[in-house]
This record gives sequence, C-alpha cells and structure tokens, in this order.
Amino acid sequence: MSWMRGLLAVLVAGALLGGSTGCGSGGGHEQRGGVTASPVGKVLAGTDEEGRHYREVDRKDAPEVAVEVQPGARDDWQVRLTVRNFRLSPAGTPPAAVTGHGVVRLFLDGRPLIWLRTTEYRLPGELIPRGTHQLTARLHADDRTVWAVQGKPVESTADITASAAEGTANPGGTG
Repeated sequence: MSWMRGLLAVLVAGALLGGSTGCGSGGGHEQRGGVTASPVGKVLAGTDEEGRHYREVDRKDAPEVAVEVQPGARDDWQVRLTVRNFRLSPAGTPPAAVTGHGVVRLFLDGRPLIWLRTTEYRLPGELIPRGTHQLTARLHADDRTVWAVQGKPVESTADITASAAEGTANPGGTG
C-alpha cells in the first residue's frame, strides 16, 4: 500500500509541475501596446499614418496585393484586388497575426476609406470628384498591424480619373 501512496504522490507532483509550466500567457500571444506579439514577423517601432505598427516579414514569405479599378455601369467604380500568399479573414476572426491572413484597408488619396474582407468592392461615384485620384489597398494582419517588407507596407495603388463633377468627396467618413 505504501508504494501506491508513493505513486500517487509522484502523479500529483507531476500534475502540479506540468500544470504550472503549461499555464501562463504563452509569449506568442502577449500584447504589446494593443498589438499581438506573435511569432509571425517582427513588430517594428515604425507606424503608418494611422499609428498602426508595421509587422516585418521576409520578402520570400510576404503577402502581395494588386488593385485594379474600372468604371462601373451605375456611376460607380469596380475595385478588384488580386492577392498572393494572403487569405482574407472572415468577420469574427480573433485579433491575432497569422502568417498570410488578414484584411485589406482601402485609402482614397491617402484618407482611410474602408476595411475589406473580400477581393471586390463597389466604390460609389459620389466619393470621386472630378480629377485624378489614388486608391491604395494595404494589407493588415487581423490584429491590424500592417504587413511590411523592408520597412515598407505591403500595398498597391491605382489611379482613378473622373471626368465629370459628381458631388463632393468625403471618403474618410465611410470606413
């Protein structure tokens, strides 16, 4: 019987020691100023114009994006994104950086427009006044850090030229 008490003591001690080493924050998920300190890439001190930190990844593993804009049939613009090494995360995805996953932030003339979880978007014509404008698609991780290569955000820009005056532009209020 004493051997059973010894075995029981060993099992309890092992469970206690194993439980304490298995608990904790797990360094890969700790927060650093609201940004996930994930084992994915390296969070840089630099930020974009919105104050979102860059998450540096190697060029060979980096996601890519291309943006194409065509006039639509109803006084709008059809935006199509092509992504490589990247998957758009569905709504409700936890705010953590996962290799090759995230969302796209569209900017019109440098102003934030909308967050996208799809590769197609209809840009209302009333947001584009007469003249030439730039639409930029920038890739973000789900924790909203900006995917970056060599300190520069992973993004693509396309020009939009509207020939008719079509109301006022206020893209900052839509996204």
